[in-house]
Amino acid sequence: MRLAVDAPFHLEATVRVLQRRPANLIDIWNRQHYRRVIRVCEQLVLIDVENRGTIDSPDVRLATRPLSNDRSIDRKESARIASAILGLGADAAPAQRLAEREPALRATARALRGMRAPHYPDLFETFANVIPFQQLSLEAGMAVVARLIRLFGKRLSDGSHTHYAFPVAGDIADARIAHLKGCGMSRHKSLALHTAARAIASGTLTLTALEQLPSPQALDRLLQLPGIGPWSAALILLRGLGRVDVFPQADTGAESSLMKLMHLRSRGALARVAARFGEHRGYLYFYGLASRLLAAGLIGPASPPAMRQIRISAPTRRAQTLLCGKRREHEP
Repeated sequence: MRLAVDAPFHLEATVRVLQRRPANLIDIWNRQHYRRVIRVCEQLVLIDVENRGTIDSPDVRLATRPLSNDRSIDRKESARIASAILGLGADAAPAQRLAEREPALRATARALRGMRAPHYPDLFETFANVIPFQQLSLEAGMAVVARLIRLFGKRLSDGSHTHYAFPVAGDIADARIAHLKGCGMSRHKSLALHTAARAIASGTLTLTALEQLPSPQALDRLLQLPGIGPWSAALILLRGLGRVDVFPQADTGAESSLMKLMHLRSRGALARVAARFGEHRGYLYFYGLASRLLAAGLIGPASPPAMRQIRISAPTRRAQTLLCGKRREHEP
C-alpha cells in the first residue's frame, strides 16, 4: 500500500528522531525499513515502511502482517496510524525555510531536508516515553523504558525476528508501584506514570480531549497531573500530539545540542531563536536531537535538491543565439 506524502521526505531522519537511539525496542530502523508493532482494532500488527523512491520523489510503501491472530487487517486504519506516527500529513516546508534562514543552522537543516516531526501512536506510550526521562540522560531513560517494555509489554515472533508491543495503559494501571520501581524509576516517577495510566485507562484523560484544546489550554490540563511539569507537558504535546508550536524549555539535551550547534552563549539567545520560529518552534527540538544523530552517522544527510530542467522553446533559443552572437562581437 502506498502512503501519501509530499516531497521532500527523509524517512531515515524521521525514524531516527522518533526512536532517539538504535537500542529502541519498539521503533526499529533496519536496512532502510521502518518496523514496529501497532494496535489496530485490538489486533497486533507489524508494519513495515520503506521509501522505494528518493527524498525528492518519494514512493513510500506500507506492508502489514498480523501477529496476534489470523484475522484480516484493517489496512486503511493501519495506514492512518503509520502516517500519523511518521507525521506524513504535516507540512514541514515552513520550518525548513525558517531553519535555512539561520546561518548556523542552515547546513544541518539542509542535511535533514524532508524530516518530519514524528509522534507516538497513543497517549499512554507518550507518557511512558516522557516521565522516565525526567532529569535523566537519554541513555538512562532509554534503559528504563526498555525494562518497562520487557516486563509489561508483549513479546512476539514472526518466525525470524522477535518484536515487542508497547504496554497499554491498563497494564500499568493494574501494576504495583514496586514493580514500576523495579524498572529503574524513582517512587515519584512510578506514581506519576501509574496515575497517568489510570487516568487514561479510565477515560478521564483522552487523546481526543487534548486534541480539541489549543496548546496553552492543553498544557494547563497536563500540568494538573501529578509529576508533570512544564518540560514534560510540552514534550507530551510535541511527541504525542505533533504540536510543533511548543518547545520543551529546560530540556538539557536539546538545549545543549542547539546551543552548541548554533554557537549560542545563553538560554536567552536560544529563546530568541525559538521566538523567530513562532508556531514551528517545536522543530528546533528535533533539529537539536537530529544534529547529534547526524554527527554519530545514524542519519545519512540528504543530497542537495536536484536542479529542475527547464525546457527552452525554439524562439527563446534563437533569441539566446542572437544575444550570444552580439556578446561575442563586443568581446575583445
